[in-house]
Amino acid sequence: MGEKRFNCFMEAFNEDAPVSIRLNPRKVEGDNHNSQFSILNSQFDKVPWCPEGYYLSGRPQFTFDPLFHAGCYYVQEASSMFITHVLRSVTEGRFFCDITGDVTKEPSLCYTLDLCAAPGGKSTAMRTVLPEGSILVSNEPIANRAQILLENITKWGWPNCIVTNNYPRDFRKAKTKFDIILCDVPCSGEGMFRKDPATIGEWSLQNVEKCWCLQREIVADAWECLNPGGLLIYSTCTFNIKENEENIRWILENYDAEPIAIPTEPEWNITGSLLEGFDVPVYRFIPGITRGEGLFMCVLRKRGVRSEECGMRNDMPQKTLQKIQGLKQISLPTPHSSLLEDAVDLTYQEALRYLRGEALVLPADTHRGIVTVTYRGVPLGPVKNIGSRANNLYPKPWRIKTTHLPSEPVEIICKP
Repeated sequence: MGEKRFNCFMEAFNEDAPVSIRLNPRKVEGDNHNSQFSILNSQFDKVPWCPEGYYLSGRPQFTFDPLFHAGCYYVQEASSMFITHVLRSVTEGRFFCDITGDVTKEPSLCYTLDLCAAPGGKSTAMRTVLPEGSILVSNEPIANRAQILLENITKWGWPNCIVTNNYPRDFRKAKTKFDIILCDVPCSGEGMFRKDPATIGEWSLQNVEKCWCLQREIVADAWECLNPGGLLIYSTCTFNIKENEENIRWILENYDAEPIAIPTEPEWNITGSLLEGFDVPVYRFIPGITRGEGLFMCVLRKRGVRSEECGMRNDMPQKTLQKIQGLKQISLPTPHSSLLEDAVDLTYQEALRYLRGEALVLPADTHRGIVTVTYRGVPLGPVKNIGSRANNLYPKPWRIKTTHLPSEPVEIICKP
């Protein structure tokens, strides 16, 4: 980092890590069944590289906010929200080529893969900003983490999402092709030191070497799944150049790749390359310099022109879709938010009881059968109303475990 940057980084440990959330436009903004929501405290600062992002003044008990469980917002570290700025930049057409090889001026639908996606922060952010009609495959190799990913993608509530539980090599073997692939690769986690001090004790030179090798294996598999003209977004939450710049240099030396510069603002205080003599556009977020935790990101384009089969179309090429369906896929639960004609809005205490998995008693005139329960007009999930009670159908793994519930509502966003 150099002495000056390193001193700023060390001073950041005297401060608490900032808390930030990213709003879900599909549920809290725009023309839908809800009134428009807004951030509760208008004095909260916006995350400058993400219009949906806000810094909070402290860390509330998100567990006790029903709108958090309803997917109205995602608690995400601010630096990670940079992926929204990257995708907005590349899908505007400045760098994204159509099947003729010409730079387009209109957003095109994208077939996108988040290869190491759990818990889902970057996946939900990506799906929010991808052009309409795009398909996102969110993959997580570790089974229990894949279930957490499934929960978060489901709650986010956007269409055209597929959750899979496979290793990167499985996509290469299936010969699936994508226009954008995010490789948010496993790393030594130096960017987590302030947020989670336990990660300091887990760090070692041996782990850096292990991650460095694994990262290259993942990139090698991902590159084979990338359409000509497509984009590979490489990211880590670590600082050292071995896992970052040296890997980018290795990609450029071994694959037909070209780096893409993403426009940024000077006041964002993003740090560029720290590898001497290596001036490729990379983006490093350092606590104490940028307002967030550690992140490294670089965008690379695969040279070439798409074939007609993998070009931009209104549906995913059938062969590719069949290959994805042949992988180990986790099905999204059947959404009940479409049953709003039978919806019953709950009070705050009723909503928490529902999220704990308890049975409810609905108004006497409530429709019998499957009913959607809502909180402040936003769907929470289904119940089966049998008259004397409504049996809880909220998935068991998602339920609030604590027995101590607050008497006053915990609110982060509200209707103006």
